[in-house]
Amino acid sequence: MENVKFIRDSLYGNIKIDGVFLQLMESPEIQRLSGIKQLGLTYLVYPGANHTRLEHSLGTSYMARKIATALDFNETIAGVAALLHDIGHGPFSHTLEYLQHRRMGKSHVDITKEMILGHLFLPDYEYGITIKDILSDYGIEARKIVDMIEGKTSKIVNGALDADQMDYLMRDAYYTGVAYGVIDSDRIIQTMKLHDDEIVFEKKGISALESMLVARALMYSSVYLHKTVRIAELMLVKAVELAEPFDFWYMNDGELMEKLKSMGGYQKEIALRLKYRKLFKKAISINLFELNEKQREAIEEMDIKEMEMKISNKIGREGYVIIDMPGKDILLSEPRLKKMDIKIIDGDKIIPLHECTPIAHAIKAREITEWSIMVCTPEKYRAEVKKYAEKMIFGG
Repeated sequence: MENVKFIRDSLYGNIKIDGVFLQLMESPEIQRLSGIKQLGLTYLVYPGANHTRLEHSLGTSYMARKIATALDFNETIAGVAALLHDIGHGPFSHTLEYLQHRRMGKSHVDITKEMILGHLFLPDYEYGITIKDILSDYGIEARKIVDMIEGKTSKIVNGALDADQMDYLMRDAYYTGVAYGVIDSDRIIQTMKLHDDEIVFEKKGISALESMLVARALMYSSVYLHKTVRIAELMLVKAVELAEPFDFWYMNDGELMEKLKSMGGYQKEIALRLKYRKLFKKAISINLFELNEKQREAIEEMDIKEMEMKISNKIGREGYVIIDMPGKDILLSEPRLKKMDIKIIDGDKIIPLHECTPIAHAIKAREITEWSIMVCTPEKYRAEVKKYAEKMIFGG
């Protein structure tokens, strides 16, 4: 009799795991995810946000299999792709992705792809069997899984509205305790259709789609891009950035923090500040609405690293001035955020969702964050940094 296990999930109850799914769940690549928080340092603001990438991967696999069944797609291929879609994430999830991309030229999706294809392995583990081997044992081509994760063959795992987003919105809302991520996933799945190998939605599902898009937008502004969370994340990025370069892509959260502490100096201080929540404070934050067109353009053209260095030199403390200009790093981590290519099927016509509802149109025009630039520093340098930052931004 084939070995079958049930894993109790916070959202979906008992999830049946057998065959290839059980083999993959026991792999080091999947188990490593149990040491990586799904929301990185968000727990410093929302103490309940301690759930991991492992839980999310399992939940996304469950959701993908439900969608695949509804669309008469191969349930195993969809479920396996969803289970493996995040194995390339580094410590603290998206926090260090921009830095990793700059150094390695690879996103977490690129690393995931290489691990599945057998081109990249965890350097701290002696392998008996690889993911590619496991897939092969069950007659599954690794390339098919990679194509699905990249959104080339189906949009179930990576699309404008997919299993990944449905799970993380519901799961993140559940663990943070905010009400914004409540979505009607059953209704969304019921109204999904396949049209020319593309996922579309029936008109009767528009209300559920609107609800999900609003949930996504509100979760970003109130949870994922909370100002205090951004400050903590940028402190961690700065500590790694100013350290002697080292490989961190394969580490989990605890291993990275131990590495930083072992380095002493600035890296140890930042690691301890994060451990004990002694975060930098906002010296100045400029909202988009406060700026005229000329000022917006001037800010967009600023060299952030140069500005950080100049202000740091003024106070004589390298690494103690951090400037946040949300933009490229956010869209690298979540490229779907600015996309609204959800399609509605109406008879024989395919219509973009934003043409069917003013809500979708308004969300498309909505800014990712309410601020365009934020300057942070330890409390004792706050007044001084505020003065220099205002001078540099507004002149005078």
